[in-house]
Amino acid sequence: MCPAMENIVTEKKAEESHRQDSADLLIFILLLTLTILTIWLFKHRRFRFLHETGLAMIYGLLVGVVLRYGIHVPRDISNATLGCPVNASPATLLINVSGKFYEYTLKGEINANEVDNVQDNEMLRKVTFDPEVFFNILLPPIIFHAGYSLKRRHFFRNMGSILAYAFLGTVISCFVIGLLMYGCVMLMKQVGQLGGDFFFTDCLFFGAIVSATDPVTVLAIFNELQVDVDLYALLFGESVLNDAVALVLSSSIVAYQPQGDNSHTFEGTAMLKSFGIFLGVFSGSFALGVATGIVTALISFFTKLRDFQLLETALFFLMSWSTFLLAEACGFTGVVAVLFCGITQAHYTFNNLSPDSQDRTKQLFELLNFLAENFIFSYMGLTLFTFQNHVFNPMFIVGAFVAVFLGRAANIYPLSFLLNLGRRNKIRSNFQHMMMFAGLRGAMTFALSIRDTATYARQMMFSTTLLVVFFTVWICGGGTTQMLSCQRIRVPLEKHLNTVISTKQESAWLFRIWYNFDHNYLKPILTHSGPPLTATLPPCCGPLARFLTSPQAYEVRLTQELFLAQLCAHTSGGAAFAGAATSDDLDRELTYGDHELVMRGTRLVLPMDDSEPPFTDLHHGMRM
Repeated sequence: MCPAMENIVTEKKAEESHRQDSADLLIFILLLTLTILTIWLFKHRRFRFLHETGLAMIYGLLVGVVLRYGIHVPRDISNATLGCPVNASPATLLINVSGKFYEYTLKGEINANEVDNVQDNEMLRKVTFDPEVFFNILLPPIIFHAGYSLKRRHFFRNMGSILAYAFLGTVISCFVIGLLMYGCVMLMKQVGQLGGDFFFTDCLFFGAIVSATDPVTVLAIFNELQVDVDLYALLFGESVLNDAVALVLSSSIVAYQPQGDNSHTFEGTAMLKSFGIFLGVFSGSFALGVATGIVTALISFFTKLRDFQLLETALFFLMSWSTFLLAEACGFTGVVAVLFCGITQAHYTFNNLSPDSQDRTKQLFELLNFLAENFIFSYMGLTLFTFQNHVFNPMFIVGAFVAVFLGRAANIYPLSFLLNLGRRNKIRSNFQHMMMFAGLRGAMTFALSIRDTATYARQMMFSTTLLVVFFTVWICGGGTTQMLSCQRIRVPLEKHLNTVISTKQESAWLFRIWYNFDHNYLKPILTHSGPPLTATLPPCCGPLARFLTSPQAYEVRLTQELFLAQLCAHTSGGAAFAGAATSDDLDRELTYGDHELVMRGTRLVLPMDDSEPPFTDLHHGMRM
């Protein structure tokens, strides 16, 4: 064949490949479009037995069946099978064909009986994304949105309990599941049902990845039905933090490496090293995320980017996303970093943004979170049929479901008993049952399991994880409304409003100390809200205080005092708010929200929370 003809053939193949890639992406776009239309129908008809994530999974399953069994691509006659002795699978091949060198990249191993269906395998591989796509593109907006939309007032009121469930509870769940699965694997080995190596560290890794809860379905129904805010905060706070804990914990388990030939024996030194890696990675990621949020707050504080809303929003978006990539590049965990970056951005940077940018950032990350989450759940359904290395073992699957159930129970009930010993607002038994029922698995569990499917053990974990996610989303998520009715948890909105206005909210003493320091020093330095530093710093720091205090802070402070004086006259008989200096003032401010009053032109608004609208009527309470 002459060179001109070769170029034409190459160009045609490139064009066909481009069209195939476009068709593959179009499949996912159509899946999301169909999901959105069905969501509208469900909301219009007030159907709550299936959430949008469950719908996305069903549509993904249907498309996966069609791609796997309904479409056959004719075999390309140019495919050639050659044999040559090599010791390992090279990532890149250089082949000399008639004096011309061609480069080929490794696509993955295929079974010997599927050699004749190479084209079909290629089509399925093209709709199977690189796992790094999930970590670098789809996960960051989901995790950031969780931190940015966090109801910090309710989160901090229950901070001790949330930290206990997220940290201690996740570790307990990991080891309970790991031990039970190790027993299951040993039984499989005895009866001859194990087809490859499966070590105790693999069982612990499986326990870590399936301990990451994602109750997106349950929380959406909670929000629609106005369920108790403390239960919402406990579930949401736990799910946000335990995703980060599960990721770092799984990385620490992978890093466990004793000395000697047998790398899977117990060794105290290696275990302590893994524990040190866990603490180091988590604390480093936490510090990096907070630091990036503070840098963004300082940039928005000392510049006038708010005069150019498009630039302001673009910088906020890029700084937030770069936090994830910076942490991964530095050897930390991007999930932890971007989560705490989102919390920091919401607490500080949000107050410095212009009104347009405040609305844009909330809507932008809400949209990205919605699309990314539904994309992942659609992809889950698709991979059940398009992934080519599934290992379904009935004994392992049954053992996994039992272990996941017992691991969740070992997390919720013992910790709730211990926490109730020190809580004034007890975690009631029906709340505990609901938290047990709401332990769904979702995007993080899937992303962790698909990240490495090279070995027999990891392939079995991935296949089983898919089934666990399907079951929890469809059965547990779909039964949320019935479970709420059975446990009599739903609280009418009117009762909730009266409770919020008339009761004194409790908060952790540690949070009170932090809140005073944050309110009097950090907020004035990083934002235009809070009391002026001239009123909180010692007199000897007067010049520095005047330099760091913005003119807007004095205006906002004056408006705050006038507004809160009127507000307190309606709610507490005329008590004035004097700067969060006393316990009663802190309780009052926690009740009314953690954001400061801000001026938008000549109209005063009080942003209650990133996801809560401001006051609408002082005589009738708050709108949550």
